[in-house]
Amino acid sequence: MTARSRAADPEQTDNGHYQSATFLRVLRLRQGMLTVRAPATSANLGSGFDVFGVALSHPADVVRVERADRTTIEVTGAGSQYIPEDPEKNTVGAVAEALDAPAHIKIDKGIRPASGLGSSAASAAAAAVALNELYDRGKTRKELVPIAAKGEAVVSGDAHDDNVAPAILGGFTIATPEGVTQVDTDVALVACLPEIVVSTRDARKVVPERTSVDQLIETVGNAATLTAGMYRDDPELIGRGMEDSVVTPARAKLIDGYAEVREAALEAGSTGVTISGAGPGVLAVCREDDQSRVASAMLDAFDDAGVEARAYQTRIGEGATVYES
Repeated sequence: MTARSRAADPEQTDNGHYQSATFLRVLRLRQGMLTVRAPATSANLGSGFDVFGVALSHPADVVRVERADRTTIEVTGAGSQYIPEDPEKNTVGAVAEALDAPAHIKIDKGIRPASGLGSSAASAAAAAVALNELYDRGKTRKELVPIAAKGEAVVSGDAHDDNVAPAILGGFTIATPEGVTQVDTDVALVACLPEIVVSTRDARKVVPERTSVDQLIETVGNAATLTAGMYRDDPELIGRGMEDSVVTPARAKLIDGYAEVREAALEAGSTGVTISGAGPGVLAVCREDDQSRVASAMLDAFDDAGVEARAYQTRIGEGATVYES
């Protein structure tokens, strides 16, 4: 099984590659099935609430779609027992309806639900990419972002692009009402996931409704610094730009041991730490050489707080990938 890069569109390849891609695509359509891997993501990144997001190289969901007269869903993997298979209650069911693409959809969860790592977004993104290609709907990757966001809204209650955009496009994304800007970047990360459940709905309830002008100025400056860091692959700038005095402190109260974990990661060499998405996942940016030390420090700090956790030594990576089988 080999993966096709998201950049390998026929328009961007030479004639030989175009013919090969066309042949494989026709073969897949005749078989009536397709498999797509979509990555975990981290949204907000501190200063970019509801706007910034990054794709993680791992973990990921793998979704297989097969043409059918009506949509059915099967879920296996991490936390599958908590995920409804009713198409009206599952993210991928909403995506299939939006694309008018009924299918038997099998989701192999590599991303635990309620993790802050874009679990529902990954499934929705993979389904959107797979069904768009299987049924030849002709949507571009960016056009699939709002469709996948509708699917994620089934779980979170609101349609937001900050998780689904990087899951589909990869890299670092800036999602606004006017559209999505994507930047390819390569930076080492540690995503530490404690055995705590924080729902997106609950995390939204604690977000302050007002902020001061001073906090607004600080947030804009940090967001600009983070964006510059992404363009430069610079973990120092990214880490500084993740600082946030508005949303993160309010949500930190929902995560046992967060303050201690953050401090431990910084002492171990991380350049910046924040809550991943709505939490409870904690994201640390670091240099390549410090990654293992940062991961161990975060695990030890959670352990000292009486919380079991696991750490992913990951990095900013690609978006949804179509597999040729």
